[in-house]
Amino acid sequence: MAEDHTTTPSAGGSSEVPVETFSIDDHEQAIPHRSPRLPPRRLKQRHIAGTLGTGLFLGSGQALSGAGPVGALIAYSLVGTVAYSSLCSLGEMTSFAPVPGSFPYYAARWVDPALGFAVGHFWLVVTVPVELSGVQLLTQFYYNGQSDAAGCDAVNNSTNSTPVMQNPTILRPSISYPVTVAAWAASCVINIFGARFVVSNVCTSQLNVLLVCLITGLIIAGLVIDLGGAPTKDRLGFRYWKNPGVFARAHLVEDDIQLDRFLGVMSVIVQAAFSFQGMEIAAIAASETESPRRNVAKAIRKSFFRILFFYILGIFVAGLIVPFDSPLLLQPFQSASTASAIVSPYVIAMKCVSIRVLPQVVNAGLITSAFSAGNSFLFAASRILFGLAVQGQAPAFFLRTTNNGVPIVAVLFTGSFGLLSLMGVSQHPQKVFQWLVNLSTVGDFFSWATINLTYYYFYCGLKQQGRDRKNLQYWSRLQPWLSIWGVFWCTIFILISGFQVFWRFNASDFFSAYINIPIFLGLYLLWKISKKTEMWIPEDMDFDSGIPTLEETELPYRRPNGFWGKFADAVF
Repeated sequence: MAEDHTTTPSAGGSSEVPVETFSIDDHEQAIPHRSPRLPPRRLKQRHIAGTLGTGLFLGSGQALSGAGPVGALIAYSLVGTVAYSSLCSLGEMTSFAPVPGSFPYYAARWVDPALGFAVGHFWLVVTVPVELSGVQLLTQFYYNGQSDAAGCDAVNNSTNSTPVMQNPTILRPSISYPVTVAAWAASCVINIFGARFVVSNVCTSQLNVLLVCLITGLIIAGLVIDLGGAPTKDRLGFRYWKNPGVFARAHLVEDDIQLDRFLGVMSVIVQAAFSFQGMEIAAIAASETESPRRNVAKAIRKSFFRILFFYILGIFVAGLIVPFDSPLLLQPFQSASTASAIVSPYVIAMKCVSIRVLPQVVNAGLITSAFSAGNSFLFAASRILFGLAVQGQAPAFFLRTTNNGVPIVAVLFTGSFGLLSLMGVSQHPQKVFQWLVNLSTVGDFFSWATINLTYYYFYCGLKQQGRDRKNLQYWSRLQPWLSIWGVFWCTIFILISGFQVFWRFNASDFFSAYINIPIFLGLYLLWKISKKTEMWIPEDMDFDSGIPTLEETELPYRRPNGFWGKFADAVF
């Protein structure tokens, strides 16, 4: 068991944790004997179910417009398998070692300290501002006008009511500045109050319930619209699969329609992956989770059904109720100086079938989703930075905590990147949003690739040392093939993330799509060369020191009581 320690309070009610010195670059000891103080393990399984952020709602619109309903479904299904492989890999490693630092720590401990350094610092920057930018785009729904003149009109012709976009407007700085700053400040304040508040019954547990109910309600509403239950009584069925069709063209190869449609599917991979961001937060919070091995295992097992229902079924229904050529969708090549008043396919569909009040309610739910996701990403980023400081891979002042154990300096530092979202306030809101989406999503590809690569090393190490991973609280029968699948596709996704620029070259798009590659390699080589690190070999991997036992982390299991208790346990 890790030794207890005391902290010395300092000015401002914070403390700098005395951590026993060690070097993760030495192949002797990878974890300090003394774990820095974090908040007690009080998070429950329903608090770490993952986040449903902006990508699930806004990303689906752009994926639909870029690939068509079946093309988007293919892209979401493919990316979903990669996300699931990463969750299974991370869940098994977390079940073995629920310690601070999460996947950057595992990469440093079982692959190469330089890899942990690179992926840890790489993950910190743009996850929070992309959600705040999503809040900007969603809040404009209320002040760009909600009348038919600023929305869509049903056009009764052979295409059967394709929405037509009117003149969109630029975001108003007088409104967007205070909205963005208020959302950013609220995220920082909430996180400073500590993990118990960030993911408490008051803040995130009930938000998770709200968001699950929201996406469930949207799917049901989409089916009702499709089957003719809307005020217009227009039964859509698979109308939009016939006209304009099931696949959209990328308009890159004009003389080969099939190849151009294939490129259309590939062009929305980033948008599809953006929807899956945040699912790994369940494992990142393991060091502050009650009974982490059992609860993280439950969260990972349920992720398969969340992917199938929320993401795959969600994009399928969206493709039934909005044609992919609707100009109201957030087009990837739309003018960068404008912002559509409506960006969610579900909200578009409701507006265009004369549902008057529900779109405002749904849009408020989407804003709540984006804000909640920003909170969760800030929590996760601060804990990863704290874990890097524990390993000696970030400055020691990031170890400073409040008296409640909140890593205050790490929270403030990672939270400061949220101000990057202000770039899109005055002009080019969609363009800035797309830049942040590209940067954060391609960054996630690197994270997923690292998670799966680390798991493969972890798997080989356990096997070489004769350890049975089936004794873990969570293990997958599909491993190590899932991890190999994940590494392969993440590599492909990284390479094709901005392939469109080679047909329509644009320096800013090329930069946002591929700048991640030299940054990641630069971070890796910086630590590799300066610290002269070596790759771990299976025989030398340390699977014992600093890892808490089951008795130290797991509480006796209590079966849920009553219908609602059992329902919540099954769903969340």
